[in-house]
Amino acid sequence: PTMAVIAEKCPEIQINVIDLNLERIDLWNSEDLDKLPIYEPGLDEIIKKCRGLNLHFSNDLEKNISKADIIFISVNTPTKKKGLGAGKASDLKWVEACARQVALFSVGHTVVVEKSTLPVRTAEVIKSILQVSVKLNTSVKTFDVLSNPEFLSEGSAIEDLMFPDRVLIGGDNEKAIDLLSNIYSNWVPENKILRTNIWSSELAKLTA
Repeated sequence: PTMAVIAEKCPEIQINVIDLNLERIDLWNSEDLDKLPIYEPGLDEIIKKCRGLNLHFSNDLEKNISKADIIFISVNTPTKKKGLGAGKASDLKWVEACARQVALFSVGHTVVVEKSTLPVRTAEVIKSILQVSVKLNTSVKTFDVLSNPEFLSEGSAIEDLMFPDRVLIGGDNEKAIDLLSNIYSNWVPENKILRTNIWSSELAKLTA
């Protein structure tokens, strides 16, 4: 839903939604909009309007990571079933896997945006994975990591995205924050785009 709304509000930006699950991608590309993997009122109309123009669905991870300026990580964070924190702590294996794929396939400078609901300091985990990649890689790669949590309710996600109470962006680099803020400012009033550091952004999401 978030990428669909950005696509509608920012027609000049090319957005690629990537999923390793080819069956799910096929459903996102289905001519029958009743088959979309997620139901949210209004989502099908945006997909119909933007798909194939500036909103694309694919499972080609390497190609799309390599050409991306900004990458949003939005994956499941299930509760750990074993090990330290089992039954209580979040399992970050999918987030970490995404960070490793970004580290492997990215080219040049990439802004990595944490979208999922995650424990405070997850951005530090993502940063450390990316930094290790930079040290091991002979090609020049640089990264900024931002936290941009969702404040959406099921059943009203499109409405919440169109008219948000606030957009929260946490980061250390003002240029990276500006880059993401400029996207939202296409339809969100400046006074509702809140800037903070990464930890505060992550904590605000959990508190909310």
